[in-house]
Amino acid sequence: MSLNPPEIAPGEAAAIAARTAARAADEGIAEVSYALLDAPVGRLVLAATSRGLVRIAYELENGGLDAVLERIARRLSPRIVEAPARLDGARRELQEYFDGERREFGVALDFALAGGGFARRVLHAAIEIPFGATSSYREIAGAAGSPNAYRAAGNALGANPLPIVVPCHRVLASGGGLGGYTGGLERKRLLLGVEGRDAG
Repeated sequence: MSLNPPEIAPGEAAAIAARTAARAADEGIAEVSYALLDAPVGRLVLAATSRGLVRIAYELENGGLDAVLERIARRLSPRIVEAPARLDGARRELQEYFDGERREFGVALDFALAGGGFARRVLHAAIEIPFGATSSYREIAGAAGSPNAYRAAGNALGANPLPIVVPCHRVLASGGGLGGYTGGLERKRLLLGVEGRDAG
């Protein structure tokens, strides 16, 4: 009896890995699926649970893929598998957004990595800012129930686990300045430009 593994045709290893990942996700062996997306703002790491998209990370600004996955493993589950097919919807919607074909996202979201209470209310308030519009940190704080907590609103937006889809880039300083952005101000300008806003 031979102990040599069967030969795998070129290109078939990736297909086998994809089927294995999909099976792991379907059978509940994996609790978090992830995929990568090359976008105009740089490579994005997308992760999802059974409830929805849970993380979008700018890969390089977050220490690389391993660092992103390590943080997800610590906070959610170490049962993570690369399963691009599980994130096809999110990847397609983001690509359509960057191509100027989408103004709203319809993908299900999981806020498990967001803070609770006020921080989560801030993120939900940011979702309500329409495509092409902007708001101020003070206005977002007010929409979240604490008009004077604009610094805390800024902190919540800076920790947004779902940038772009939860459009924290649409929140500006009261005087119209850019304020801050987790992915850097150049990315904030680019995202506002995608939406037809001159970010100065």
